[in-house]
Amino acid sequence: MHILKYSLQSFLALALIFVAFSCTTDSPEKPLDPKVAKLKLPEGFKAEHIYSPGDLDQGSWVAMTFDDKNRLITADQYGFLYRLEIPEIGSDSLAPKIERLIVGNVEAPQVGMGYAQGLLYAFNSIYVMVNHNGNETFKESTGLYRIQDLDGDDQYETVTTIKLFSGEPGEHGPHSIKLSPDGKSLYMVAGNHVDVPEMDAYRLPPVWEEDNLFPEIKDPRGHANSRMAPGGWVANFSPDGSYFELISAGYRNPFDIAFNEAGDLFTYDSDMEWDFGMPWYRPTRICHVTSGSEYGWRTGNQKWSPLFPDNLPATLNIGQGSPTNVMFGTGAAFPEKYQNALYAFDWSFGIIYAFELTPNGATYDAKAEEFISGSPLPLTDGIIGPDGAMYFMTGGRRLESDLYRVYYDGETSTTKNTLKAEDLPEENKLRRQLEKFHKAGGGSEGLELAWANLDHPDRFVQYAARIALEHQPMDSWKLKALEEQNPTKLTQAIIAMSRHSEKGSGTPMLQVLMGIDYAALTDKEKQDLLRAFELILYRQGEPSGAVKSQLIAYLDQNFPANNNNLDRELSKLLVYLDAPNAVEKTLALLKNAKDDPDYQKTFTSSSDLIMRNPQYGLDIANMLANVPPAQQTYLATVLGGAKTGWNDELRTEYFSWIQDAFKYKGGRSYVGFIDRARKMALAKVPQSEFDKYNELSGAAMLTSSGNDLVNSDIQPEGPGRSWTVEEALPVVGNLTGRDLARGKAMYAATLCLSCHTMQGEGGNIGPDLTQLGTRFSPKDILNATINPSDEISEQYEATILELKAGGSVVGRLTNEDDSNYYVSQNPFAPDDIRTVAKADVKSTKVSEVSIMLPGMINRLNEEELKDLMAYLISGGNPDHEVYQNNTLSQK
Repeated sequence: MHILKYSLQSFLALALIFVAFSCTTDSPEKPLDPKVAKLKLPEGFKAEHIYSPGDLDQGSWVAMTFDDKNRLITADQYGFLYRLEIPEIGSDSLAPKIERLIVGNVEAPQVGMGYAQGLLYAFNSIYVMVNHNGNETFKESTGLYRIQDLDGDDQYETVTTIKLFSGEPGEHGPHSIKLSPDGKSLYMVAGNHVDVPEMDAYRLPPVWEEDNLFPEIKDPRGHANSRMAPGGWVANFSPDGSYFELISAGYRNPFDIAFNEAGDLFTYDSDMEWDFGMPWYRPTRICHVTSGSEYGWRTGNQKWSPLFPDNLPATLNIGQGSPTNVMFGTGAAFPEKYQNALYAFDWSFGIIYAFELTPNGATYDAKAEEFISGSPLPLTDGIIGPDGAMYFMTGGRRLESDLYRVYYDGETSTTKNTLKAEDLPEENKLRRQLEKFHKAGGGSEGLELAWANLDHPDRFVQYAARIALEHQPMDSWKLKALEEQNPTKLTQAIIAMSRHSEKGSGTPMLQVLMGIDYAALTDKEKQDLLRAFELILYRQGEPSGAVKSQLIAYLDQNFPANNNNLDRELSKLLVYLDAPNAVEKTLALLKNAKDDPDYQKTFTSSSDLIMRNPQYGLDIANMLANVPPAQQTYLATVLGGAKTGWNDELRTEYFSWIQDAFKYKGGRSYVGFIDRARKMALAKVPQSEFDKYNELSGAAMLTSSGNDLVNSDIQPEGPGRSWTVEEALPVVGNLTGRDLARGKAMYAATLCLSCHTMQGEGGNIGPDLTQLGTRFSPKDILNATINPSDEISEQYEATILELKAGGSVVGRLTNEDDSNYYVSQNPFAPDDIRTVAKADVKSTKVSEVSIMLPGMINRLNEEELKDLMAYLISGGNPDHEVYQNNTLSQK
């Protein structure tokens, strides 16, 4: 066992591979399929690898549905539909019978129907959600289509367009289709790059706007900059497409939806990973899709706080990831716990989550666990099959695609506690009663029921009541609202009024709200009241004269609130109103603001994801080592929009903070967001002082775009390749006259420098590599770098702690005592130790996969690889023979 391999295994800066292991064992006569061996399964479950479409050039599969003959229909993201007859569980051969569906009798390379991101067999048809710009290969463009077999030959020859969609479709386009609980209609979900088409009815009134006074900064790198309210959406439609009704909106990019047995709808919405570390970042989350619901996605930094009363909170925040499939275990031949579970797929980190949903008031509480995971496992779609097994696929973005089946190998209960609507809590029933009035009309009955529940303590009931109120003619309740004495009802009624009022009607609303005794309110009531002020100001504009002065005085006496959420709203409102003390007070808060540790707390911590995905894990590790202060960043952005109240001292303090902010690590857009706030503030300084504050705020640190910090290091030019030892060894056979400076730069670019010392420079996580070349041959070095899992030192192995509650913790075990394990998960912050109670751990397992990421030299071209190898072999010694004009001796 080579010392070289010990050292390179400690390459923790590259520790981005989640160690997946199987809980399934097989007899020695039948080796376990590697594609199954990498899966982590719950106890009692087994997995079968059914098919790899890439083996026959059948693309990368992203959608599936079963037809009425128990055949699986699948879709290549960029090609045809396929139909499979799958052997029974445990068959000697799992090879399915497969055919490509020739829809409309077209011949290859033409596609009759395909390019689908959603499939559903229903009403003797296949509904196909197409994401595509029509071309010679496939003429149909983004939209919802229905294909049918009308002549009974078991082939689909008829294509009917249900609805076309406009916008900027693609991976944020329209996605899945689901059958309604009563089996009479269908539901669909779309991402935020698809315009809401004209609907026949709207559960959420179509009066949406951005509704945020936060100084607007769109994504510096251009993502979704033209996409405005209301973001992603959910609609119900008739089988023939003659009727469409908007159900919910305000999402980023939910890929799927699912109904539980009581008829409640759920989705798994995505985050914007480029926003990580920013105060407006929202993690991936499970959302309860109620009638008329809004979930507050807006472009750039305009995303709403989940605390805003005019949107709803997540059922559970999951963490970072890329949501795809959502489904319930209804019909699964699983233990009862898993039959009732909601399953959500994460494409990025290869995790299938299982959620136990427990009714709580008008909504649900969620308890999460990891059900299945693996690496790599880019999960796309899943379904419970007619045999009671779970079928799921991997693929997408032309990645290698696989079809799996997971079943429970044990006895399951023949009786099941079905969740019925009549057994739900009274608040859930009340919410549903209110939702009957989420349409025009309703008369006095709808108005009375809505008004009676505007102050309901259940947030989902209160929200449903306000939406019901908004569906009633405002003339029937406007005077009632302005005369309301209950502060909670008044606030909610004014929120409704502000969304539907014409310009010029803001003063009465502001005046009645200022009559509320602010000090007597709870924190939530204060939050709602401040939001009501914001909505009025956004829609009506800045008030004038005495009303403006009165409003400033009303807000200013309560600022600061010593509550992060309230201080965000108060600072935003007061800066917008040009309050005399707003800048000074906000800047004083900024200096000492601390983040709330439990704000938007997630089920999966970011540190748990570092070792699961080589593409994203490195970014996460970088960010977690120096996370930006979110509350300070929020206040600094507010101040970027401040026009008055500045002096030289305040500006010096502010722009000094901006320069310091560039030292933090956030998502890909972090630097750009800080720079845009900087530029907003600079636009308001006197021209004679511009250069002074421009320099003070860190202009010299930035590239011309402002999106990145200046990097003086030499980066690989490439083009790279997927290096193997066999290919690389001849390349490095002659290392005469190499470039020391470029070798050192490649050593840094491939991140060796982050963890290892060379000539006294670098990290101290792993051993010093200065003497590497005196001990090992180029072949040893290449093999340990390219195939790091071939041999792993005990000194640098990772450990998997499998938790009793589900899921696992992966990292380097630094210590343990009688009560706890101590685990280092972040290579860039090795001293950040996570404590895991032994009482919470079911088992531990040593990694069989190196924590060193393979392929980091794949960025390098031949000359760059030579320079890196010369630097490693020489130990950075400029007098070494590799930097002389003679041939390197063979070691």
